[in-house]
Amino acid sequence: MKISYNWLKQFIQTDKTPQELSLILTDIGLEVESVDKVQPIVGGLEGLLIGKVMTCVQHPNADRLRVTTVDVGGPELLQIVCGAPNVGEGQKVVVATVGTTVYPNEGEAFKINKSKIRGEVSEGMLCAEDEIGLGGSHAGIMVLDENTPIGIAAKDHFQMEDDFVFEIGLTPNRADAASHLGVARDLAAYFRSSVTMPEVEAFSVSNESLSIPVSVEDQTACPRYSSVTISGVTVKPSPDWLQDRLKVIGIRPINNIVDITNYVLHDLGQPLHAFDADQIQGSVIVRKCAEGTSFVTLDGVERKLSAEDLMICDEAGPMTIAGVYGGKNSGVTEQTTNIFLESAYFNAVSVRKTAKRHGLKTDSSFRYERGTDPEITVYALKRAALLIQELGGGTISSQVGDLYPNPVKPFDVEVSYENIQSLIGVQIPETQIREIIEALGMRVAAETAAGLHLQVPAYKVDVTRECDVTEEVLRIYGYNNIPIPTKVNASLSYGVKPNREQTQHVIADMLTANGFLEIWCNSLTKAAYSKNEEEAVKILNPLSSDLNVMRQSLLMPALESVAYNQNRKNADLKFYEFGKTYHLINEKYVERPRLLILVSGNLQTEQWNQKPRTVSFYHVKSTADAVMGRLGLTNFQIEEVADENFAYGLKYFRGDKTIVTFGAATAKDRKTADVDKDVFYADFDWALLMDMVRKNKIINKDIPKYPAVRRDLSMYVDLAVTFEDLKGIAYKTEKKLIKNIQVFDVYMGDKIPQGKKSYALSFTLQDDNQTLTDKQIDAVMQKIISNLAQTAKAEIRK
Repeated sequence: MKISYNWLKQFIQTDKTPQELSLILTDIGLEVESVDKVQPIVGGLEGLLIGKVMTCVQHPNADRLRVTTVDVGGPELLQIVCGAPNVGEGQKVVVATVGTTVYPNEGEAFKINKSKIRGEVSEGMLCAEDEIGLGGSHAGIMVLDENTPIGIAAKDHFQMEDDFVFEIGLTPNRADAASHLGVARDLAAYFRSSVTMPEVEAFSVSNESLSIPVSVEDQTACPRYSSVTISGVTVKPSPDWLQDRLKVIGIRPINNIVDITNYVLHDLGQPLHAFDADQIQGSVIVRKCAEGTSFVTLDGVERKLSAEDLMICDEAGPMTIAGVYGGKNSGVTEQTTNIFLESAYFNAVSVRKTAKRHGLKTDSSFRYERGTDPEITVYALKRAALLIQELGGGTISSQVGDLYPNPVKPFDVEVSYENIQSLIGVQIPETQIREIIEALGMRVAAETAAGLHLQVPAYKVDVTRECDVTEEVLRIYGYNNIPIPTKVNASLSYGVKPNREQTQHVIADMLTANGFLEIWCNSLTKAAYSKNEEEAVKILNPLSSDLNVMRQSLLMPALESVAYNQNRKNADLKFYEFGKTYHLINEKYVERPRLLILVSGNLQTEQWNQKPRTVSFYHVKSTADAVMGRLGLTNFQIEEVADENFAYGLKYFRGDKTIVTFGAATAKDRKTADVDKDVFYADFDWALLMDMVRKNKIINKDIPKYPAVRRDLSMYVDLAVTFEDLKGIAYKTEKKLIKNIQVFDVYMGDKIPQGKKSYALSFTLQDDNQTLTDKQIDAVMQKIISNLAQTAKAEIRK
């Protein structure tokens, strides 16, 4: 949400700078994500001065040029060569001095330098409208009123005031702060000051020549509906001040009527809609339409209405979707002269469901979904009507219609001083608690020695309980004012081993130490990522089509992170994530803890003394092995993976339970996530790992007293034979003495028999009780050779 600094100061007087105010807003719960300086026009007229042409003579070497001397309030006159046909002695003009950057309407910005033009020195430029962004005319230089003082900055003369825009990360519970007024209320509470509301006392009804009857059939979905008509209006472009206000917060100006409704929306937080009154047939009816009713919205899309959609209708049919979107023929056009102005309070749940149903997100629905102020509808209506009269003419042609049969009551909340202080953890004086509560707009209906009976205004939709009031007190009191205790009291307790959090931290620390970065991806994702639709956990009321199911794997959201980084020239990635996947199995919801490890790009950044190495399958394998080793898990089986989630890979398993699967992501998955580089990842069943770790026993052994011996074997084997096959045969042959087996060379080429490959293996043998003799070693190796030949048909190379 964007909030203008200058706009905000219309509600509250403050001498705080934008940067100081941003810190205050963040401290009181309205997190400011950025503060950006905004200028009404590009460049903000920086460096431009008001000057007076003292002399103007013909250029000696050019018929169309004049040589002028200009007084800009400095110690000396400036000589400036000018080609404008209207330049003359005595004029007050806008001067761009040497060093100033000029931003024209068209073309690139350019810097003014001291130069010679046809032999005459020129120390600046006399400016036309289009050369500095103040208009579109290029017929000549700007000639100002003769009473304009010289030497002042052009931005001061034209009243160009820089603005600053706060980008506030508004949380869903803070509906009351979804406007400049709402933010000002919070600041007023912080400063213990008051909010200055715009005056509406000038509102008066001129006649009742355009009274349009209104009826509300569904008072649950529309508790309050206020309206008024204005006749004789002229639809035209808005004045600069209004256009600038909207542009600063990212709203495109359309015309004075629409701009006023948008202005009041962001000013007060109350959505409005202006109808062309001449297009309304008969009366206005707030009701629901039959299921499947066809309706064309402002964007030209034909939609089928639900029987649950609240509509603003006339006697001919629906005109707008209440609180969400206007109809194609309901809006104001250049031909509009009479206006029916709506200001309503709609049920938040009704608007939210309708907006989600039709996939529509508007500034109005954003506020209605979270809850607006039911007490401000008439005030906002009068505010907008006065602005329409001021900027578009016309007269108020009806009494204010206000259908409000069941007024929304304030929330009654009982609070205890003791409970507030206990929850906050600090003894805040009771007088200060009450002061903050009243500054926040909550009325004290009754008071006792123990606490207060409060009436919380309806616009504070999230303050309905004592703990909510406590939170309000705390954020204004200041989270930073809560001292951190100097000691922490704790007691020893028995916990089930292993400690899941501690084990997770151990693995996270190991991965981080090896250059991996932890990511946290959203558990909500696209339905297109669900490869097993029967197990998909679907969201009944999704925020968007991109967040409509719970993830079935950690891979696809992680690939989105890969794409995001690669698109920003950060292609060398090593990620890990602890998270859960979600499944619907036999009508039961199942959550599965997982660990994802992912690598892509180069193994390390480019160095002058070595070439970059691209990550491969073996890098993710070594990381998976490191995790298994760190957890002390060595007894498992290995098998090539046949899975739609991997282009190729391996899996480690025990019995029918897969511990981890790792390999290369498929081209299809990478294309879906828009990733154009190879990605290798490992997917661990973290819950199974924890069960396996729990059964591990730690055994301490002495350091071996006797030396280990290494023997190497080189052999031909069939292409289908794997290293794991050979290792398994060797361990079955001799379990006691063989301590380790490694492969140190694999070769496939034209120098070995067809259909074969060459393996070179190293065997480490050791006896814990004695030094091995050559005779013992040779006997073991002969057994291994014999069994490899019989079982794997290995041919030992001499």
